[in-house]
Amino acid sequence: MDTQEKLSGTTISLHWIVACSMMVLLSTGLYMSNTETWTIYPLHKSLGVIALPIVLLRVIWRLRHGCPTAIRDYSKMEKNLAKLVHCVLLIGTVAMPLTGMLFSAASGHGFGIFGMEIYPANPDPLKSEDVIARSEMWADIGENMHGIIGYTLIVALVLHMAGAIKHHFFDSDGTLMRMLGRKI
Repeated sequence: MDTQEKLSGTTISLHWIVACSMMVLLSTGLYMSNTETWTIYPLHKSLGVIALPIVLLRVIWRLRHGCPTAIRDYSKMEKNLAKLVHCVLLIGTVAMPLTGMLFSAASGHGFGIFGMEIYPANPDPLKSEDVIARSEMWADIGENMHGIIGYTLIVALVLHMAGAIKHHFFDSDGTLMRMLGRKI
């Protein structure tokens, strides 16, 4: 049970597992796109598929248990910014793997977990190294949304981390320590 003084192990674990997995996925995605290192695509897709059920567990947990109570009263602007950033993070962490899977499936590449096929590729019968898109339109939508959501998540993550730093070093209010499992 989450309280004002202490968060549950489940809340803390889901927060950090999702946070770390999203940071790894966003980093590998940026690296792949900027360096055209497509050999790590299977790793990126596998981790994204694995992340989705964990993200969904976190969303269900949050819906059932609500947001943790703030440690103290903050300004209206700070409360609204925190709500917005948390909402973007929650929705974005669900939308990111879904749009990645849409992009991969619609473009004909398929996806799976470390070689275990979940949604099959659509190979070109004339060129074994190529695939045939199932839907160019949906592939484009998936790719564009995956990119937009990715950059939006990066901004939200930076704001979230800035908030944690502010709470810890400027407010000295224990918010970060509580998320690290310490009772305040």
